[in-house]
Amino acid sequence: MAKDNREMVWLQCSETGDLNYRTEIKVVGGVQKIEVKKYSPRLRRHTLHKIKRK
Repeated sequence: MAKDNREMVWLQCSETGDLNYRTEIKVVGGVQKIEVKKYSPRLRRHTLHKIKRK
């Protein structure tokens, strides 16, 4: 299975700005804006995380 169309991105907390998670996304369909509620260790609760490319 080829992974040519995937890119590694960071998920950044919208409240603290911390880069907490790293994941793969498909880049075939153009720019994707993904927002996911994930756990923030600094705030000790779930917050909104958005994609951050390095």
